[in-house]
Amino acid sequence: KLKDMRDEVLEHELMVADRRQKREIRQLEQELHKWQVLVDSITGMSSPDFDNQTLAVLRGRMVRYLMRSREITLGRATKDNQIDVDLSLEGPAWKISRKQGVIKLKNNGDFFIANEGRRPIYIDGRPVLCGSKWRLSNNSVVETGSWGQRSQIHTARKLTEQGYKPSSWLRRN
Repeated sequence: KLKDMRDEVLEHELMVADRRQKREIRQLEQELHKWQVLVDSITGMSSPDFDNQTLAVLRGRMVRYLMRSREITLGRATKDNQIDVDLSLEGPAWKISRKQGVIKLKNNGDFFIANEGRRPIYIDGRPVLCGSKWRLSNNSVVETGSWGQRSQIHTARKLTEQGYKPSSWLRRN
């Protein structure tokens, strides 16, 4: 009976240690992008803006985001909420919702942003309120809270001219 009790205690300790290690691995995986941003900003080295998988580039003061799927979410990442574009990497993010907005590429090649946060998103100085959408043009200025970024839109028309088909666009993992 003593051996069974020891086995239970040992199993419990192993389970707790396993959970801690898995949580630490998840946290490190989530921090990887932040470290890459810091390395790129210090070294000035980064990959070219457009490759055959990039649909748009969103540039901030510190960070460059590559849009590689037809739909991406913008907001403030937390432990429980992962999004595609973490606006907190640009600086203070207390005025940015966890899911501030969504940028979608329509079949006709137009990019639209939908505001899903409480505060407005400003596109070229015009407010886009919660629940509203706005068409993005090349070099539109997108501002949320105290954060601003210039987006360069690579249209579907340009992609088609370069020989890419919509079916070949990859979804981001």
